[in-house]
Amino acid sequence: MLPVGKFLSGGVAKLNRSIQQSIDQSTAQERLLQFLILLAAGCLTTMTGGLISPVLPEMVDQLSLDPQWAGTLVSIHAFTSAAFTPIMGFVADRVGKMKVMIPCLMLYALFGVSTAFLTSLPLLLASRALLGAASGGVAAATIGLLGTMYDGEARSRILGYATSIMTTSAIFFPILGGWVGGIQWQYAFFLYGFGIPLAVIALFKLREGQSQAGALLAMDQQAQLGNVFRNFSVLSLYSFIGIAALIVYAVVIYTPLYLSEAIGAGPELNGIVLAIRLVGAAVISAIGASRIAQRLGRNRAISFGFSLMAVTLVTIPFLTDLVLIMLTAILFGAGFGIITPNLYDELANLAPDELRATVLAIGTGFNSLGQFVSPVILGPIWKSAGLPAVFYAAGAMAMMASLLSLVQSRGERVMDNG
Repeated sequence: MLPVGKFLSGGVAKLNRSIQQSIDQSTAQERLLQFLILLAAGCLTTMTGGLISPVLPEMVDQLSLDPQWAGTLVSIHAFTSAAFTPIMGFVADRVGKMKVMIPCLMLYALFGVSTAFLTSLPLLLASRALLGAASGGVAAATIGLLGTMYDGEARSRILGYATSIMTTSAIFFPILGGWVGGIQWQYAFFLYGFGIPLAVIALFKLREGQSQAGALLAMDQQAQLGNVFRNFSVLSLYSFIGIAALIVYAVVIYTPLYLSEAIGAGPELNGIVLAIRLVGAAVISAIGASRIAQRLGRNRAISFGFSLMAVTLVTIPFLTDLVLIMLTAILFGAGFGIITPNLYDELANLAPDELRATVLAIGTGFNSLGQFVSPVILGPIWKSAGLPAVFYAAGAMAMMASLLSLVQSRGERVMDNG
């Protein structure tokens, strides 16, 4: 009986190992599927502003939109998204992230698609603002779910993967919007409808983990955050982030309008030009920004990036050759690609460890604010002086930012020597 007992015991052990391996494999596959669903939701948030820019000239022409406010259609979502992301994050921590994500995905599709059927500027602005609010809810729930699915180093690695993929996907949305909108501009907004099938898939496939983190800052952290806001260097970095976003959105909003006037560009070509700008920014951010900062110093690198943006901006009104237009778009994107990583890296260096995520998130808020303010400032210039004046004004802002960063670099060097 003993050999039989050993045989049975060994068989049970092998069976248990086989079952455990099967469970582990099944869990890994389920986790991968959940990650892909959340990744798709995150990509939808980057698509929020990427579809409308290529078709804006057609909207302005066919709907007779006021030039002073038409550009706000491209940026108003950034304001409402920035406002609602922390609010919806707070709600998600209390009622559950899935209870925020599913309705927000449905509303994202509803508000996005509805833009295709609206003809008056106030209603168009309302639909875009509501789209941004829904996008903020999706973003908050997505980040929250990713944060509860993984821990420690795995969480950092997964968030890095997600950020990289979403940034890369943003390159293709202007092309997609231009391609679909080239058939008829209204069709570009139907792409927001992908939020509905994704909501259905998420409803049946996503499972919410338990969060270990609270939503509110402790009292001592609030005091530390107050000290951070009293730091002039931090405030100047926030200002540069906002200015850079304002300038970038000058290109996102008004370049398609200029190309439509100057060379008769349609949505397809406008989408490609906007995507090329993102390629330049992505490549330089990945392989060149840190090297330039090491060689020049961070503030000088930021100054160089702003000056590169300024030079390319003032040349736009003189360009009609497609090759030169593409080259200028790449160089402009490269300037932005130098600026952004160095600004956020310096913010991370100045922030206390326990408040780093909060300080960086506030920087993202300034980025959204700059996007929103861009057409508010530049729209009246377009209406009163024409599109070339818009690019000259944006170029002047970029050059002023470049000089301010250079002055700040010299001031810090004098203090170090003192």
